This record gives sequence, C-alpha cells and structure tokens, in this order.
Amino acid sequence: MLKFTLHILFSLLVLSGSAQSLSTEEKVYFSKYQDSLQKLQKLVFSTKNDSVELAYNRKFLALWDVVLSNQKSFYFAFDSLKEVSRLTSEDEKFRIINWNLLRDDGTHYYFGFVQVKNETGNGFEVFKLLDKSPSIKNPENHISKHSNWFGMLYYKIIKCNDYYLLFGWDENDKLTSRKFIDVISFANGDPIFGKDVFSFKNKNPKRIMFEFSSELTMSLMYYKEKDLIVFDHLAPKDPLLEGQYQFYGPDFSLDAFEYKKGVWVYDDDIDIKNKKNKNDDVKANKEKKDRPIYTPK
Repeated sequence: MLKFTLHILFSLLVLSGSAQSLSTEEKVYFSKYQDSLQKLQKLVFSTKNDSVELAYNRKFLALWDVVLSNQKSFYFAFDSLKEVSRLTSEDEKFRIINWNLLRDDGTHYYFGFVQVKNETGNGFEVFKLLDKSPSIKNPENHISKHSNWFGMLYYKIIKCNDYYLLFGWDENDKLTSRKFIDVISFANGDPIFGKDVFSFKNKNPKRIMFEFSSELTMSLMYYKEKDLIVFDHLAPKDPLLEGQYQFYGPDFSLDAFEYKKGVWVYDDDIDIKNKKNKNDDVKANKEKKDRPIYTPK
C-alpha cells in the first residue's frame, strides 16, 4: 500500500484561503516559508523509520508555528504542500491545516492546526491539534478541545447553524478503516470538537463513526440542495461476523442523515432519487399560488 496516496487526493479536494488580501511583498514572504516547509515535508514523508519521521515532524510543526503566528498567513494557500490537507470554511471563519503519519505498526499519528478568526474580525487565533485518540475509548461520545482531540484527516467542511460538520478519514490499522462525520463549534473563540446534533438509532452520539474493512472503501456524500448526508450502508459479508468490522463493507444500499429542526436524523435504506429537495414544497406552493385561476365564461 502506498504510504501517502490519499494525501494527494485530499489536497485536490480542499478549499484554500483566498490570496486577495495579500500584497506582492507578503506573497513573496510566505512563498519563502512555503519553500522551507516543502523541504521539511519531503523529509517527513519519505522516511520509513518512526523515530526519524517524528523527529523531522517536530521541526515541521515548529516551522508551522512560526508561519501561522503571522496573521496574514490565513490568506496564503500553501498549495505546494501536497501532503497536507488545507480546508477553509465557506464563511472564512476558520481554516484547518491537517496531516497524518503512518506508523510501523499500521496505525497513524494525526497533526494539525486550526486558525480561527477572532471576535473583532481583524485577526486569527491559532490552535495546535493534539491527537489523544489512543486514550479515547468511546470516540462517538467524545467532546473535546484542541488539546484532547480525536485525531483524523479532514477533507470537507459543511456550514450549519452555529457549528460545522467535518468529514474525516482514519486508516486506523491494518484491518479496518474509518470515516467520520465530526463536528466543530466555537466557545469564546476556542474550537470544540463533537456536539449533540445527531439522532441515530435511539442514540445521540457527538460524532458519527463508520468502520469497515481496510481493503474496501465507502461513499460519504453531502447533498446541499436536499439537506442530506448520504452514505453506503455497511454490513458484514456473513451475519455470523456481526461486530467484526474487518469483514464489513457496502451492501449496495444507502442510508442518510436528514436535517430536521436542528438535528441530523438517521434514515435507513433510502432512495436518493425520490428524496425531495428542501425547497420542493415551497416551490410547489409558490407555483400553485402564482397560477392563474380559471374562470368559466
């Protein structure tokens, strides 16, 4: 298995910060730092030894600390760093810079930063993400700050009311992979991960976790016009293997979370083609109201 194949895919999907607010001098300034980061990136992601990899990664983190301390860094794309996911929310309230390292045992380390616009809107606070996932036994119900983060690699941001959904990926180990619907919100400017916004099989998890065979993949899609998150239903290839997630995979049916009155409600075995758009009823009523009334002569 290629060590970092998915990083390239994620880098093609992410939204980068706008460079419109940067002067020519500032672009040159950040380009020099980007060159230095790129050199370190090659060292980090080319070694196959855990201890050497982590040593280079500490230098990589330290340089990111320096770069992101400059308030204007938010508006520089850093798009030559192909091993690093860079996601900006559509309202430009925050950006996540995020990457992972493969360990010798097949598990992963996760790292990153969150840049958050401060209350005045004139600058950004920077929060370093500290992955504590090995000590978190129940990730579905874990709510944390950046210092006690359940690590994963983020690849999509969805704006909701006063929070954002994050699609994430975790290779987990040699047997299973995982995908997540995570949540980020902000309390006094600080990022908080996990939130009670799901209704799932009579439970209220703080994030959704899907686990399946590492030899397979699953689809996880957001349909904005329908307020739907649609995903493959996962099942074991034999009912006797229930709970052994290394044998789970898509069974060719689809499930969904539908946004209803502030909550993402689980709906199993859906037909996406027959799901109404959220504005269908509004449009139908408007068309009915605007239609001329027939008056017999």
